[in-house]
Amino acid sequence: MPAFGESPDGTLEILNIVPRQGPGGIVAPSCDAAIALAVHEINSGTGILGHEIRTTNIDGGRPPAEVAREVAALLATGMVHAITGWHTSAVRRAVARANAGRVPYLFATGHEGFDDELPGVLMLGEHPAGHTLPAVHWLQREHGVRRWAVIGNDYIWPRETAKAVRRSLADPEAIVLEQFVPLGSRSFTPFLTDPALDRADGVIILMVGADVSRFNRQFAATGRADTQIRISPAADENVLLAGGPAANHNLYVPSSFFLNERLTDGLDRKARYRRLHGRFAPALTSFSNATYDGLHTLRGLVETVGSLEVPRIHRALMDGVRFETPGGQRGFRGNQAIQPGYIARADGIDFDIIDRML
Repeated sequence: MPAFGESPDGTLEILNIVPRQGPGGIVAPSCDAAIALAVHEINSGTGILGHEIRTTNIDGGRPPAEVAREVAALLATGMVHAITGWHTSAVRRAVARANAGRVPYLFATGHEGFDDELPGVLMLGEHPAGHTLPAVHWLQREHGVRRWAVIGNDYIWPRETAKAVRRSLADPEAIVLEQFVPLGSRSFTPFLTDPALDRADGVIILMVGADVSRFNRQFAATGRADTQIRISPAADENVLLAGGPAANHNLYVPSSFFLNERLTDGLDRKARYRRLHGRFAPALTSFSNATYDGLHTLRGLVETVGSLEVPRIHRALMDGVRFETPGGQRGFRGNQAIQPGYIARADGIDFDIIDRML
């Protein structure tokens, strides 16, 4: 019998939390395939600390408390060594409490920028200050957008990000309409027919996955896409494909990474992905790439620190540790990964990078 906390075959077990239902479920197939690529690459080398890794995928599309209960039960076995994933901030907060700093938890989704994260939580996704806010200000500067409407899902990230946007705008009256709707909403008619929307030059979409696609289709059907710019920090190629080219006109997306020939390793990463999975695999997208990056960041960080122990990792971050990943050298500022910031315009069902914001 293996000792408590040891995997029977000596592998390192990593829980990966990705939504498999709800509006975020649109990313699941491509995330699964991207994770498989990262596992293949890591295990084809020296693994992590000399051990092969294995991932167990957890459905992060369920209610946060339900996800946290499953994670807690798995952590109780002592055989979980790390947590990664792409999922909502509401799920992150619940899972972080269940984890309570026992293992490193790498959160790969853009977030709302709270500074009270529990020990072990490392933020790989974009902070609003390096992501949504510069993109809003870029659109103000480059396209003369002065008045905004905001539509978001009704949970932590959209509400807190909307507050951050409001605080960042010089004109306190710049947001003329703000509505929050449940995850999985099918109709956005109340927002689209609100007279206040006519006063907006642009719309900030703080929704997730399939909700963004549905909103874009309904927005385009009103004819507003020709005259009102949209920006969505939570849209990837899956969202563009689900909406269809006509729904993506005048849509802008900020991100720290796009799978584009202009960025390090983008095209080569796509080629490695196709070699492993074949021509008919789900598309590798910016969101599924985040789960790939999460595993490689875990490997680079842990190999450099020499341990999976959370206190040692935090001490190394405080000392300014830097490490290598397939996308280049990485580092952290506190528990936040240091990242560039790009803005792209939707071009049919793909992205065209038009500027670097940071």
